[in-house]
Amino acid sequence: MLHAVILAGGSGTRFWPQSRRALPKQFLRFGSERTLLQETVERCRAFIPLERTWIVTGSAYLAETARQLPDLREGNVLIEPCGRNTAPCIGLAAIQLLATDPDAVMLVMPADQVIRTVEQFRTTVEQAVAVVQQSPESLVLFGAQPTYPATGFGYIQRGAEISGQPGAFRVAAFREKPGLATAEQYVAAKEFFWNCGLFVWRAATILEQIERHQPEIGTRLKRLQAAIGTEKWDATLAAEFPQMPSISIDYAVLEQANSVAVVPAAFDWDDVGSWQALARLLPA
Repeated sequence: MLHAVILAGGSGTRFWPQSRRALPKQFLRFGSERTLLQETVERCRAFIPLERTWIVTGSAYLAETARQLPDLREGNVLIEPCGRNTAPCIGLAAIQLLATDPDAVMLVMPADQVIRTVEQFRTTVEQAVAVVQQSPESLVLFGAQPTYPATGFGYIQRGAEISGQPGAFRVAAFREKPGLATAEQYVAAKEFFWNCGLFVWRAATILEQIERHQPEIGTRLKRLQAAIGTEKWDATLAAEFPQMPSISIDYAVLEQANSVAVVPAAFDWDDVGSWQALARLLPA
């Protein structure tokens, strides 16, 4: 079954003073009656029930998460003892999902993005899930069509179209945040996407890939997996998680794996990563 995994552990320093470590931006409202976290949950709730929605956040934000999402089960909030970037975070979520659903498919997304066209978002998710169902080893990313030469986003270069999945492509290359001239070339080339930082994959597959490409993280995740549901869980989490390398899932796995695909985002997307980004999103 499809599960939503929402990453909500950011410290909020890029939006200081409105957003700060005590209350990062995912817990704030930006031009909406709901906070970014609440908007993200509601977006998924249209097609994923709350019992299959998981929030990964820091212990400092547990109370605020519970306050903003009173209908979410306490057990669906996964606690990071400390920030170790997205690879350990996603691995932590994967082992928890597999404990209850061995066939779990993960829709992974940050809590601080703006997606206004929910039905198109659902359509894109369904396309990504179809790729995974056809090829269970696939790791699927969402790519937004560039509308201007952005220098603050990473880019994905698409390769060949996937047989049997019209509109889905193999990933040919990942490109770091470019300078302006290079970004202009990417936009003109029509074969590059902005990397949205949204993913779909089988929980078992991403765990296998983490173990293959990041064996230290994989070993510690196995120890955590063995402690799920036991009285040793809290102590094992406190011992193992902080020792994992701090690395993003992009660097840890995606840039090294073979079966990586991209589906074009059919929805209106933006990353609320700076005051400049927020200015693009709010009414004039």
